[in-house]
Amino acid sequence: MSGKLRLGVNIDHVATVRNARGGARPDPVRAALLAIEAGADGITAHLREDRRHIRDDDMRRIKAAISKPLNFEMAATEQMLDIALSVAPHAACLVPEKRTERTTEGGLDVVGGHNHLKPFIAELSRGGIRVSLFIEPDREAIESAASLRAPVVELHTGAWCHAVELGQTEKAASEFERLRAGAAHAARLGIECHAGHGLDFDTARRISGLPEIAELNIGHFLIGEAIFVGLAESIRTMRKAMDEGRRTVQGA
Repeated sequence: MSGKLRLGVNIDHVATVRNARGGARPDPVRAALLAIEAGADGITAHLREDRRHIRDDDMRRIKAAISKPLNFEMAATEQMLDIALSVAPHAACLVPEKRTERTTEGGLDVVGGHNHLKPFIAELSRGGIRVSLFIEPDREAIESAASLRAPVVELHTGAWCHAVELGQTEKAASEFERLRAGAAHAARLGIECHAGHGLDFDTARRISGLPEIAELNIGHFLIGEAIFVGLAESIRTMRKAMDEGRRTVQGA
């Protein structure tokens, strides 16, 4: 699968800034609309149990306001299932969640949690919501996702990005090989493959060269860059980096 690589922009940390002071600004809905205008192919938002950034009303307002798909990141809980079915996003990405973590730490345990996840995937699918599983790029995890009949997996790129950031050359090479092999295995099993977590312009450019990957979901880096250059410019530069990486697949 080559062709144009989709960019999903995660706007969680616009809400983080809003919540730090209270009130209504900056509004994540405004950020979502601006992201789409700048070239985002969809919007991602994570409604956490502790509501540390995105809130219930944000999800409903974003869904009503945008013309592109909404990807609802959520833990596999009954409360989140009810909210997702009510909001009716285009997609729901099931992710691991701990109150003590700063951000999502690693992929979902789809092997050990197989029986727990199965009814959530079934209910979301019956509700017309496309299900994605945020997992480690490991063969066993990908095969478990296939057995759960999840149409999409999102490979956790955090370990690779962290190794790149620290200059750990051997570790980075090993982690990138895991991602390459994982994306290829997902494609062999007929699963659409996405990727995300910790990506910046350089790592996004490189992973865009994996032809099996159809979508990148990026948030924290883009919002951080927006402090210096503005959100629209941050997204346009990311879009350019991704297109450059994808052209290496197409030989252009």
